[in-house]
Amino acid sequence: MVGGILSRALKGGGHGGEAADFPAGKSEAAWKAELAPEQFHILRQHGTERPFSHPLNDEKRAGTFHCAGCGAALFDSGTKYDSGSGWPSFFRPLEGAVGTSTDYKLVMPRTEVHCAQCGGHLGHVFDDGPQPTGQRYCMNGTALTFEPAVDT
Repeated sequence: MVGGILSRALKGGGHGGEAADFPAGKSEAAWKAELAPEQFHILRQHGTERPFSHPLNDEKRAGTFHCAGCGAALFDSGTKYDSGSGWPSFFRPLEGAVGTSTDYKLVMPRTEVHCAQCGGHLGHVFDDGPQPTGQRYCMNGTALTFEPAVDT
């Protein structure tokens, strides 16, 4: 799995660290003031949106998916695919863009995915994706923004 600064900050599980743990860290009060309520719920409280509820699930244009919290680039559209899950799915993040921790909220542990810059909860990664990685990064659309590629 992808690691880096976030995996080190979250060793032992738990919530996404203090503001100082991440380059784009802020207090929870600052995040709450800046984000829309649904974004705050997902990014900062580890929520999950309903499947098939976000327009980015159907986004097919070339471009880059960014963290809705801090704007960090996370996924290239060339790695997005239709997993049928109802959430935007990717087979690989951009290098160093995400970190992981273990989520014990359900009976079976899952691998939670966070933005490496701000620690915002993005979704989960599973080992049932397509080649070349075999991974499915199942992300909440509310945790993402999309920037279309510029035609040159």
